[in-house]
Amino acid sequence: MDTKTIFMAFFIINILVSCAYPCLGQEDVDDKPLVNPGEFDTLDALSPASQEYNIYMLENLPPKYKTYLGTCADKMGPSGISECNEDVLREILTNKPVSRECCLMVVRAGKECYMEIRKFMFRLYQLKRFASQVFFKTNEVWNRCSAEVESPSSSHDHAI
Repeated sequence: MDTKTIFMAFFIINILVSCAYPCLGQEDVDDKPLVNPGEFDTLDALSPASQEYNIYMLENLPPKYKTYLGTCADKMGPSGISECNEDVLREILTNKPVSRECCLMVVRAGKECYMEIRKFMFRLYQLKRFASQVFFKTNEVWNRCSAEVESPSSSHDHAI
């Protein structure tokens, strides 16, 4: 595989975010971030072995599942994929709220798509260590976004 293909595979994987397995989620988690905000930007550092892990995982996904995740990502729109995805991860891991605009993209995708994308993302090598800890927070982000989007008088807009 050439570098461009590897980059595209990683980019697609980053787009297709998801939450952890529901049986591992805990509702009594505190508000302490899983990652310090200053450390968030280092999460995407990949070794050749971790890149191979992600590529292998992506290549072995059932074609219907890949298509489903792609359809879900498309529902967020092109700016949702490139801008909002990382911000959602940042909120889940560091508690930094996403903007109302990003919440609109999340809600546009729908809860099932949002949750499945998060589930997929936390299978990535660089994020899988958080998989057992993010289900509740992933739901919390969905609930906050859907409540914010459903409230037209909400002027509660967070900076990205």
